Amino acid sequence: MARRFLTLLVVSAALAGCMQQQGQPSMWYAANQAVPPTATKVIVCHGFGCARRTSVTLSETNLRTLRKILARGEASPEAERQAIRQAVAWMEKAVAPTVGSDDDIGGLDLWNAGVAGQMDCIDEATNTTSYLLLAEKHGFLVHHSVARPVARGFFLDGRYPHATAVIRERETGNAFAVDSWREANGEPPIVMPLQTWFEEKPTV
Repeated sequence: MARRFLTLLVVSAALAGCMQQQGQPSMWYAANQAVPPTATKVIVCHGFGCARRTSVTLSETNLRTLRKILARGEASPEAERQAIRQAVAWMEKAVAPTVGSDDDIGGLDLWNAGVAGQMDCIDEATNTTSYLLLAEKHGFLVHHSVARPVARGFFLDGRYPHATAVIRERETGNAFAVDSWREANGEPPIVMPLQTWFEEKPTV
């Protein structure tokens, strides 16, 4: 457990200096030994720090369901952000039987480091980015593009290290955090302006 937690600290430290820089999601995957999605497959990270990776292939039925959920947000960027919350929650449920993440605990749970199916914020940020990239590949996102995940905090500023997926509104360029780490598996992630996310000072 201590080794996994140390890994998280090191990754967070490396990202702290560039947390507000723009970049391609591919840079995040390379830094975390993760695998980006294809048009029909996601490689789900779990076990903390992407220590475990499980491939999940999405069926045509899965893709139709994902498209239907995201289509509810076509009217406006605000509506699409709400649809993204529901889509990520649905994707977590869809991959859970293969990954073994049905009972993934939300929030800080260091005692589960290394446990198959349990996810830290690195896993969650990576997986949420993968789900959104897959949707983007299929043209399911109208008002947003998928950006590189970012990280904040390193104890020195009084905050635990934490990471989140990021989307960017196409019309305005405004960035939003899509933070699925705080909630248990299958619950909609928190979506908020990225600057607000950076400025948060939660106790965990």
